[in-house]
Amino acid sequence: MDDRAINILLVEDDEVDVMNVRRAFKKSNITNPLYVASNGLQALEMLRSQGGKPPQVPEQRRLILLDLNMPKMGGLEFLSEVRSDPRLRATPAIVLTTSDEDRDRVEAYHLNVAGYILKPVTFGNFAEVMVALNKYWTLCEIP
Repeated sequence: MDDRAINILLVEDDEVDVMNVRRAFKKSNITNPLYVASNGLQALEMLRSQGGKPPQVPEQRRLILLDLNMPKMGGLEFLSEVRSDPRLRATPAIVLTTSDEDRDRVEAYHLNVAGYILKPVTFGNFAEVMVALNKYWTLCEIP
C-alpha cells in the first residue's frame, strides 16, 4: 500500500450513499482504502483495537467521512465519543449529511469537524464532491 494513502472510514447507514461513494471513488480513480460502518457503534469498534488485535481501520493516516442520521448511535454522539477518547480524538472527521439544520452544523463544528458538507442530490455532483475531498485530504498532512 502507498504510504501516502489515507485510510477512510465511511460511517453511513444508507446503502445507496455507500454505493455512490464507491462509484465516485472508482470513477475518479481514488484509490484510498475505504472501510464502511453502518452506525457509530460499529465505527468505534473498527477504530479501536479489540482483544490485543489491531483496529480494522489502520491507526495511521485515517479520516472519517460521517453521516449524522443513523440508527443505534448517530453521528454527533459518535463524534462526541471520538473526541473524548485520547487515542481517537485527533482523527479528522468530515460530515457528509442531508441535515441542513443549523444546530447540527454548530454542534459538529464544536466537536472539531474538518468540514460539514451537504450530500448532493445527483451522482454527478456527488462525484465532484468526492474529487474535491480527495484533493483536500491529499494536500493535508494527516499523521
